[in-house]
Amino acid sequence: MTPGHPERGIAPGVEATTGPLGQGFGNGVGMAIAEAYLAARCNRPGFEIVNHFTYGLVSDGDLMEGVASEAASLAGHLRLGKLTCLYDDNHVTLAAGTDITFTEDRARRFNAYGWHTVTVADGNDLTAIDAALRAARAETARPSLILVRTHIGYGSPEQDTFKAHGSPLGAADVRKTKQCLGWPIEPDFLIPGEALAHMREAIMRGAHDESAWNERVSGYTRAFPMLSAELHGRLRDELPPGWDAQIPVFPTDAKGIATREASAKVMNAIAPKLPALTGGSADLDPSTKTALKGLGDFNPPPTSNEDTQGSDGGGWSPSGRNLHFGVREHAMGAIVNGLAAHGGFIPYGATFLIFSDYMRPPIRLAALMRLHVVHVFTHDSIALGEDGPTHQPVEQLANLRAVPNLIVIRPGDANETAVAWRVALETRDRPIMLVLTRQDLPTLDRTRYAAADGLRRGAYILSDAQNAAPELILIASGSEIALIVAAAERLQAQGIAVRCVSMPSWELFEALSQAERDAVLPPAIGARLAVELGVRQGWDRYIGARGDMLGVNRFGASAPAEIVLREYGFTVDNVCVRAQALLARPAIG
Repeated sequence: MTPGHPERGIAPGVEATTGPLGQGFGNGVGMAIAEAYLAARCNRPGFEIVNHFTYGLVSDGDLMEGVASEAASLAGHLRLGKLTCLYDDNHVTLAAGTDITFTEDRARRFNAYGWHTVTVADGNDLTAIDAALRAARAETARPSLILVRTHIGYGSPEQDTFKAHGSPLGAADVRKTKQCLGWPIEPDFLIPGEALAHMREAIMRGAHDESAWNERVSGYTRAFPMLSAELHGRLRDELPPGWDAQIPVFPTDAKGIATREASAKVMNAIAPKLPALTGGSADLDPSTKTALKGLGDFNPPPTSNEDTQGSDGGGWSPSGRNLHFGVREHAMGAIVNGLAAHGGFIPYGATFLIFSDYMRPPIRLAALMRLHVVHVFTHDSIALGEDGPTHQPVEQLANLRAVPNLIVIRPGDANETAVAWRVALETRDRPIMLVLTRQDLPTLDRTRYAAADGLRRGAYILSDAQNAAPELILIASGSEIALIVAAAERLQAQGIAVRCVSMPSWELFEALSQAERDAVLPPAIGARLAVELGVRQGWDRYIGARGDMLGVNRFGASAPAEIVLREYGFTVDNVCVRAQALLARPAIG
């Protein structure tokens, strides 16, 4: 029940899966933000329904990881006074002591972040620890770090702290340690009666506190029924009635709009009716288009010399719904996980797709914990253009599609983007990733092409051969949908029967039955060409032995988008040439 790295959802009382160092620190910042926001939004005089502290136990390793520094910096800026971290300052890491690997002054570092710090010289001094915790609770304007000097393997005869860090002491050493501490040798695991009695006091105390809270909630519900319904619905991760009533339907448009722009319109149509939708970007709101207009910025009350207006004119407030993470992608991922684990939020984080590399650990943990988190990644391909290969994702889609329990969706036009947001918000038990374009994409005429709701199946027949069975299947996701549609028109004019398949999500497609998948990609049709601005890895399962893929097998280049796409072969001419070459191949078997 208690492995070395306990997981959320397996053992009772484990609130987050935090084995990778530093992740739990970021989760704690997210939980503290959640408490501050919900208290500001939901509490009323006489009814403090949301009122709790967030505590974290952190290690040397946690504080060495960069994600903790990012998260600590943001927590200090946000003045999260109800967040307290107890730092187990034992001067030991796995391979060496911290006198070799960690010589900085951690207290001064956290003071510089805007934290309140307290040092406890002896980790066995319960009175000093209690006083430090009381001081932390009294400090309401700053988060607190309590540095507690401890000793791994305390009481063992050799005080072999390095050995105790890496492995258990062993039966013989345990017996010697018990003797040194004056502890009974038998039984192997002893719970003294007075300790058991003390811990069981929590049962009655907890029952009393829960009863008092339930009574307070009942009064709150009578006094503020709408607020109560909102809070309880949020904590159950429910979507309120009519949440999707204002989602736009985008008209046919040959020029179209970027899917990041379509996403912005959808988000801002949903947000007023879905209070749980809260998030922000790593300093890229103007580019990712993820700001919730008029809904304020989450921040503590300003000091006298601070601007009282938020970036969208909504004002600074702990009940604002736009989170400004700064250039802290890794912390952003861990913090939105903390918001989701706390409950009451459908959190989102946004940045460029290339910077998902900075967020890979929290993305994986969100999938492991089955957290309802939405990641909005824009600037999704080499079509980014002049920013060059450092900013042009090539291998990221394949990397992210490999993560179990993660749903990756790359919509092909504005209306697929609207459906993608529906799927993202309706999904409960896993994170969703929306992969969006910087460049404009045509909005398809859905009287000529299949309804965008086909996105829910992961892959669907966008258009089919007329009056004949298809002899060729063109498959694409995202921005390349418009390319295969144009190529199909040319090929059909040449008498070639073509089926176009939009495939925005492998994970949703794999959830279908084999018969449903075969209806979209019939095994008998071997001539298949996949077109995607990314590496080929993984596509072979869909293109088969006779198929081909037009992808990107090298890093990008710095040039205007249309030039990069042409030089990399993403043109109607090249798609047609590759398709005709497939049809010229002899059938296999």
